[in-house]
Amino acid sequence: MKSIVIHAAGDLRIEDRPAPPPGPGQVRIALAAGGICGSDLHYFNHGGFGTVRLREPMILGHEVAGHVTDLGDGVTNLSVGQLVAISPSRPCGACRFCAAAEYNHCLDMRFYGSAMPFPHVQGAFRQVLVAQAEQCAAADGLRPGVAAMAEPLAVALHAANRVGPLLGRSVLVTGCGPIGVLCIMAARRAGADLIVATDLSDFTLNMARMAGADETLNMAASEAPLEPYFHEKGRFDVLFECSGAARALAGAVPAMRPGGTVVQLGLGGDMTLPLQAMTAKELSLKGSFRFHAEFFTAVSLMRKGLIDPAPLITQTFPLSAAREAFETAGDRSRAMKAQIAFAAAPA
Repeated sequence: MKSIVIHAAGDLRIEDRPAPPPGPGQVRIALAAGGICGSDLHYFNHGGFGTVRLREPMILGHEVAGHVTDLGDGVTNLSVGQLVAISPSRPCGACRFCAAAEYNHCLDMRFYGSAMPFPHVQGAFRQVLVAQAEQCAAADGLRPGVAAMAEPLAVALHAANRVGPLLGRSVLVTGCGPIGVLCIMAARRAGADLIVATDLSDFTLNMARMAGADETLNMAASEAPLEPYFHEKGRFDVLFECSGAARALAGAVPAMRPGGTVVQLGLGGDMTLPLQAMTAKELSLKGSFRFHAEFFTAVSLMRKGLIDPAPLITQTFPLSAAREAFETAGDRSRAMKAQIAFAAAPA
């Protein structure tokens, strides 16, 4: 089978790798669609992010969906030919965090396409994937590309869950890539009243408006567009910081009301925080990292038509054009979510 393998920054190759049969409790899947994530782009452009570096070739990808082709012994909840979204979250189930149901902090997490451990955890961008049946969410009624959006949607749902009730609250989203726009969708579904989004690109801000933002602000020139929200110590109850840029966080703090909550999703390296201003406003800072159970909620919401991420899929490339797909995915003037089609879906 053909797989998309990163060897070093800029060194992306399509290679043949073996396709094993499914074992007990596993299914074999013909991959149909895979979305290129920000972490994939960090490996492609920089060979890693923060202190995480590639130390060996690694198959990329973790936003995937495909059709079941074979069932391992004991699998009864899935059927051959069925479309499934595949969760990349594979906790060990035995460590103290798993025992506390904090699965996203598992001490031996095997998350597809991650260079955090060594040997690296190989990713899911391959024509044939063998997965545990418990990773697979039935995606009947969805298109494969939409089913593959379950992973980034789960990230946004986990972030919304970290805040608590959003009904009637005012929300600021900084950074309108796929995660930021999906946070807008999640916040609106949870009942947020006012949602304002900021970014540096008119293209992404247009997508944010389409996703349900009440107001979008281009911050490319200065922080001035946010100044109307600085009045009387700030307006926003919640900030979803999705850019990973210190400037975005610092510029947003004056718009936060005292006692508000900052949820940091954006990754990309250490950030300098305006701690004195945050302290004076008694702001709560919460990290949001990956997800677990939210993956199946994401698929359920999409199947019910309650959240529709389909408009965020801006490009789909064949496997043979993987390099072009990665180059396009990082261009925020024209791409929101670029995906790769690994195989044609059955009729």
